Amino acid sequence: MAAPLIQLNDGNKIPQLGLGVWQMPEEDAPALIKAATDAGYRHIDTAARYENEAGIGRGIRDCGIPREDLWITTKVWNDHQGYDRTLTAFDESMKKLGLEVLDLYLIHWAMPARDTYIDTWKALIELQTQGRVRSIGVSNFTPDTLTRLIDATGVVPVLNQIELHPAFQQREMRALHDRLGIKTECWSPLGQSQVLSRSELAEIGEKHGKSPAQIALRWHVQNDLIVIPKSANPERIAANIDVFDFTLDAEDMAKIATLDRADGRIGPDPATADFT
Repeated sequence: MAAPLIQLNDGNKIPQLGLGVWQMPEEDAPALIKAATDAGYRHIDTAARYENEAGIGRGIRDCGIPREDLWITTKVWNDHQGYDRTLTAFDESMKKLGLEVLDLYLIHWAMPARDTYIDTWKALIELQTQGRVRSIGVSNFTPDTLTRLIDATGVVPVLNQIELHPAFQQREMRALHDRLGIKTECWSPLGQSQVLSRSELAEIGEKHGKSPAQIALRWHVQNDLIVIPKSANPERIAANIDVFDFTLDAEDMAKIATLDRADGRIGPDPATADFT
């Protein structure tokens, strides 16, 4: 079953649920992309740092789905930020992916201590102006880095990809995105599987005949979030997109809302992240 499309602030439409490929071995990527597209996926999210872009590219070419029906995202890594270095990094990613035009290019981390993300963003704007990228956005940006980016360039990202899951619901960040017209895209939507042990998700799953993972992903969908669960298991890949044939009711949504924790972050804090 294909995911519905979400309209971005530049008029382009992105499939709401996609396949995250972090830690997917490059040699396994073609077969897994085939399994994903067979299951209905049309949105693949990779990054230069994942070191699997070439395998993803082979999968895109071999899966049998027309290129125009697929949405492909990649990201510029931290040690390639800056205007000129970003343009070079983009060329390298496109060569590995084997693509002429990319659907979405993201700044992977703001790395505020280095203060290169404004120049990096200007490079993304140039790539979009040249028609080499359809949409441009950011990942792991905070309110401060996001608003500074917009103030400096006047160009609003189409989305901000952030850690978000039932145990870390990021309500304030989502509200800011809504005010700015930015979509929220969620990495680690299952909290690296940590949230799946919660009895609340199991209880809701029993009610709907779904797994805790499917309940968590459906919660993202009903909150108008773009979500990219990662998996290198064909059965789980298929199960993760099988979330469009049921609806969580108000009681279910309220129960999941109680799982939110102030200390729920699992990954690095974007405000202080500084690594290559």
